Amino acid sequence: MLDSLFPSPASADRQTVEEGLQLMPAFDANGLVTCVTTEADSGQLLMVAHMNAEALRRTIETGEAWYWSRSRRTLWHKGDTSGQIQTVVEMRVDCDQDAVWLRVKVAGDGGCCHTGRCSCFYRRVPVGKGVCEPLEKDGSAVT
Repeated sequence: MLDSLFPSPASADRQTVEEGLQLMPAFDANGLVTCVTTEADSGQLLMVAHMNAEALRRTIETGEAWYWSRSRRTLWHKGDTSGQIQTVVEMRVDCDQDAVWLRVKVAGDGGCCHTGRCSCFYRRVPVGKGVCEPLEKDGSAVT
């Protein structure tokens, strides 16, 4: 049962949530936690997605990344159709347990973005110029 696997942080005091050793994901009103995914060796930011309780459970059980697709409203096993399976090397949770960080090894061609790039974060936003300027591409090739 998911409730027994993931107790609610609302049922615990702040010290238990922030310092304790029990996973108590703080799912939002839509039943999701944010998941940041980076490449295990290089540390490159690959993607940001969301997990519901089932995606989190499957990720823990299988050692492969599962997400919840908000646009398709379905569970999503990353790489299931593309071959870009993400094998989890390490999973961490933040201090208040409302975000997850996955460090992964990516199979296939190493891509993670639906555009064919390794990272979904291939555009820079210029800052500190007092105005909003056009985005800058980092030159990462489409794989």
